Amino acid sequence: MPSLKSYLVAFVLKHTRKKAFASPEGLHAWIVKSRKTQDHRPPVEVAGRVAVTQRQVDGHVVYEVRPKDGEATRRVLYLHGGAYCFEITSFHWRLIAEMCERLSAHISVPVYPLAPEHDFHAIFGMGAAVYRDVMAAADEVAVMGDSAGGNMALVLTLMAAEEGWKLPSRLVLISPGVDMTLTNDETRRAALLDPWLDIPGGMEAVRIYAAELDFSDWRISPSYGELSVLPPTLIFSGTRDLLYPDTVVFAEKARAAGAEVELVTGKGMIHVWPLIDMPETRIARDRMVEFLRGDDAVPAGHSISSSPSASEPAFPTARLARSRSRK
Repeated sequence: MPSLKSYLVAFVLKHTRKKAFASPEGLHAWIVKSRKTQDHRPPVEVAGRVAVTQRQVDGHVVYEVRPKDGEATRRVLYLHGGAYCFEITSFHWRLIAEMCERLSAHISVPVYPLAPEHDFHAIFGMGAAVYRDVMAAADEVAVMGDSAGGNMALVLTLMAAEEGWKLPSRLVLISPGVDMTLTNDETRRAALLDPWLDIPGGMEAVRIYAAELDFSDWRISPSYGELSVLPPTLIFSGTRDLLYPDTVVFAEKARAAGAEVELVTGKGMIHVWPLIDMPETRIARDRMVEFLRGDDAVPAGHSISSSPSASEPAFPTARLARSRSRK
């Protein structure tokens, strides 16, 4: 069964943040409110754990996070979520610090421009510039992203394949937005169970950043892109997340295209649950570290998959809700 902490988090979100996504007006009201208080700087506790410097790309900050003691042996690009409308939070920073410490990783964290003040072109103009910088700096670079950041990680990967840029060595996606049309009937049913996200506000968030692009364009909805180019990919998604049904479809499409994909299903978990401090999070983060270390490299021509079934254990368990299968 899901932990008591997970139920408490869901209860609080349902009575606070759900309002931001219940309507277009609610989303804009929350954006206005957040602009007065949000601060992209890492919290003091994080700054005390890791070495943080910053630089500018296209007039926007990029944080460079390195281990406080010892040399970095891995390179990671982290793209934060927030519906392309909200700033990086302390939850993101704590995950980044942990990955930095446990992987001895140098992690680049772009503070990309946000909608509605900016649109797709500005957001991905800056994002692509950072992506290319980081890719040029190391032989292998893993890309991580949550929610909108997971969407950005996928779009940048597909963009890189189309433009002939270097591809990531691995992808870690936490509750990614993969099909922003939100037209799947299962998605509409999932919205009723989601204590955080909802369709009206979600569609408004897409509208204000998508510019002139159709919602089914792969640059907005990477599920419609050429998925065969994806590197080994680890995805986390919870069954109480309205994005979950389309994530299952995405994983199936990617595997059918020949990509190596592992989908970790959090039974009863909410949107971006691996960012939140609760018992289930430890298991998820351990899996991230294992995957990014390459401790269980997938044999060529095989894929790792997971989908909900009656035989799968409820999360959390001694192992993750995942299974291996041959294509």
